[in-house]
Amino acid sequence: MQVLAQIIFWGCALALAHTYILYPVIMRWLARGKQTGQLVFAPDDAGLPFVSVLLSVHNEERVIAEKIASLQQLRYPSGKLRIYIGSDGSDDRTNAIITGSVSGYGAGAFRFFPFQERRGKPPVINDLARKAMEDFSAEAAGSAPGNHCLLLTDASVMMQPDTLYLLVRHFRNDRIGVVDAHMRNIGLRREGISQSENRYLSGEVQLKHWESLAWGMMIGPFGGCYALRADLFEPVPPHSLVDDFWLVFRVLERGFSAINDLEAICYEAATHRVKDEYRRKKRIAAGSFQNLARFRRWVLPPVSRLGFAFFSHKVLRWFGGFFLLGLYFSCAVLAWENQIFRGLFWMISAATAVILIIPFLLTRFSLKPWAPVKNLAYFLAMNAALVDGFFKWWRGIRENTWNRTARE
Repeated sequence: MQVLAQIIFWGCALALAHTYILYPVIMRWLARGKQTGQLVFAPDDAGLPFVSVLLSVHNEERVIAEKIASLQQLRYPSGKLRIYIGSDGSDDRTNAIITGSVSGYGAGAFRFFPFQERRGKPPVINDLARKAMEDFSAEAAGSAPGNHCLLLTDASVMMQPDTLYLLVRHFRNDRIGVVDAHMRNIGLRREGISQSENRYLSGEVQLKHWESLAWGMMIGPFGGCYALRADLFEPVPPHSLVDDFWLVFRVLERGFSAINDLEAICYEAATHRVKDEYRRKKRIAAGSFQNLARFRRWVLPPVSRLGFAFFSHKVLRWFGGFFLLGLYFSCAVLAWENQIFRGLFWMISAATAVILIIPFLLTRFSLKPWAPVKNLAYFLAMNAALVDGFFKWWRGIRENTWNRTARE
C-alpha cells in the first residue's frame, strides 16, 4: 500500500511540475533566438487574402453594437472583407441592434442570418463558413483557394484597427494554417478573480508564443479571435463544446503550422466572480475531454513532436484536478507511517483550508485579499472545475448551447 501511495504521490507531483514548470522552460529554451514573421504580406500587398469574418452570437445586446463598431474600423483593403453574423436564436435586442448597426456600412459587406432555432455556436459557425466559401467561389472565379481565409471571433472580443491585417499577413507563408491573436483582459479589479485570471492568461499567451517560435505548433488558440485558411476549415462535429481547439488541432494534424502573433492585440472584459468563471471553465473542460477522446491517438506511442506538445501543454493540465486529489490522498496514506509525509499532509490540509476560507472572510469584512492567497484559491477552484467538467463529459454531452459569461 505504501509503495503504491509513493508511486501515486511522486507521479502526480511530476505531472504537475512538468506541465506548469518543465514544459514552459523547455519551450522557452527551444524558442530562444527565433522569430516569426519572416515571410509576410505588406499592408498594401495586392496578394492579401480575401477575409470572411465569422461571428456567432446569442443574446449579446450588451456588447454587439461595440463589436460591430470594432469590425467596421478594421483597416483592410476595400473589397477584401466581408462579415457574416449568425444569431443563434437570440430573444433579446441583439437582432434589432445588428440590423440597425450594419444597415449603412456598405452593400454586401455584412451578411446577417437571424437563425430562429437555438443550436449552439458550432452549427452556426459551420453554416456561416459554408456560406462564406460559397460566396467566395462564386464571386472570385479563378482565384486560388488559399487566397481566402476566415476570421473567427466572439462578440465580447474587441479588436484594434490593425489586428486583422497583423493576423492574415502571415498567410504569405503557405505552411501557416492558423494565426492566433494576443488576448488581453481589461476592466481588472483588485476584488474578485480578474487579476488571477489575467495572470494565468498572460502565462498562456507567452507559452503559446514560445510554441509558435519553437515548433510552429501552438496547441489551441484562445478562441476569441483567430484566423484560419478557408481551405483548411472542416465542419465542427455535432455537440462540440470547444470548436476552436478542434479546428486548430485538425490543421496541425494535416501538417500545417499554428502560430501566435503578440502584435495582433484584442481585448476582452475580465470576469470577476468565481462562479461565472467556474461555469465557463467547467464547460471548456467538458469540451476538452471530448477533444481528448477524438485526438487520443496523439498521446499514445509512438511519441511525436505534436503528441509531446499536446500531452505536456493540454492533457496533463486537463487532469490537473485529479493529480491534486491524488497528491493529497496519497500523502494521507503515507502519513500513517512516515513522519515527513505526516507533517506535509497537515501542512497541505492547513494551507488548503486557509486558501479556501480566507477570501470569504476578507470579503465578509470588506478587506483586500492577499494576492498569493487569492491566486492559489483561483488555481484550486479552476482545477475543481476541470474535475467537474470531466464528469459532465463522462455522463455524455447532448447539446452544445450555453449562456454568455458575465463580464464587466
